[in-house]
Amino acid sequence: MHPKALLDACSELVKLALQFDHPTDGIVSRYFRDHRQLGPRERATLADTVYNVLRHKLRFEHFAPSGSGPKERRLAILGFAAPRDFLYAALNDTEKAWLSQCDRIQPADLLERHRHNLPEWLVGELKAQLDSDFWALVSSLDTQAPLDLRVNALTDKRADVQAELAEAGVKTRTTPWSPWGLRVEGKPSLAQVPAFARGAVEVQDEGSQVLALLLDAKRGEMVADFCAGAGGKTLAIGASMRNTGRLYAFDTSGHRLDALKPRLARSGLSNVHPAAIAHERDDRIKRLSGKLDRVLVDAPCTGLGTLRRNPALKWRLSPAAVAEAAALQAQILNSAARLLKPGGRLVYATCSLLPAENEAVADAFSAAHREFQPLPVAEVLTQLKVAGATGLCGAGETGGTYLRLWPHRHQTDGFFAAVWQKK
Repeated sequence: MHPKALLDACSELVKLALQFDHPTDGIVSRYFRDHRQLGPRERATLADTVYNVLRHKLRFEHFAPSGSGPKERRLAILGFAAPRDFLYAALNDTEKAWLSQCDRIQPADLLERHRHNLPEWLVGELKAQLDSDFWALVSSLDTQAPLDLRVNALTDKRADVQAELAEAGVKTRTTPWSPWGLRVEGKPSLAQVPAFARGAVEVQDEGSQVLALLLDAKRGEMVADFCAGAGGKTLAIGASMRNTGRLYAFDTSGHRLDALKPRLARSGLSNVHPAAIAHERDDRIKRLSGKLDRVLVDAPCTGLGTLRRNPALKWRLSPAAVAEAAALQAQILNSAARLLKPGGRLVYATCSLLPAENEAVADAFSAAHREFQPLPVAEVLTQLKVAGATGLCGAGETGGTYLRLWPHRHQTDGFFAAVWQKK
């Protein structure tokens, strides 16, 4: 595609994304469906440009008024994800001069808001937790998240799959904490890789794998993934159960559970039972009260731990949305806890960075449910032979009570988890 045509397409897609009326990945996918003539390179440039604009929105909007032409074009120029000489072929002399001026500005000369590119309410929340480490987090959020794979422990060994992927031209290295994980180098296409096609691997962030590991589901047990979604953790749990027992995959969205079906077919698992429920007090839930050995509550949350993948979230959310999420999380956790029998394990998890959705919810549950004994996550992970378990419990944590994964410290998405055992 000619540089001018590609820049025009980027401008159009940026304009659509900045309306914030749908998730960015959905907007990009729909644009690609409507423009099937686009090749892989053009699609990559379009997607990366949009995500660059969303990551650096405040900075680019600060630069944009000094340029010319439609605002979305100026933003697309600043975020254009291709070599400069290719971009320059699409620009007029005025735009080239303006872009050159923007390139000469040093980040240290900018205001804080133009350096961190975060809404002020979120800056306060993060600085309160991280102090001087805040800027390390900001730097990590400016990068693309890595691509992690989970090896299907039911059918394959990690070393064997790693060797198979290498033969297929996919270079990986083992993840440091998940015993099932492989981190991919670069951005290879996995759809046609035999190991992926036959279900030997699934795409799953290492942090998400650690959450499934925390549940420590055993052979023959009755287990529930209470907010299963598309089933990434469900599949990991089912494999750790060696395809025995009964694993319920509950979710209020039948559409999300539908996405589990092809993955489930590839996995070789037969102990998974997807079930759409109306709400956390559904009759299907009541019938299982006091019968389950383990329950994972991967609660719906703001998702701020995934900002590297979903930078639009920071512009779509507000403190009111955080409070609403926390109230729902408490309701779901209380309902899910009723499923546990004495001696059963409960894991509460989010992919949020905020204490209101994490420690506050877990502390309130512990205070209200004395029949549930908190288990220090550092001890649980140590028993699971996870190296450096105490380093996964976050700054300021005492006693390793909770899991706290951060993008800048652990190179995973941001995750939180609390674990209890019913007395």
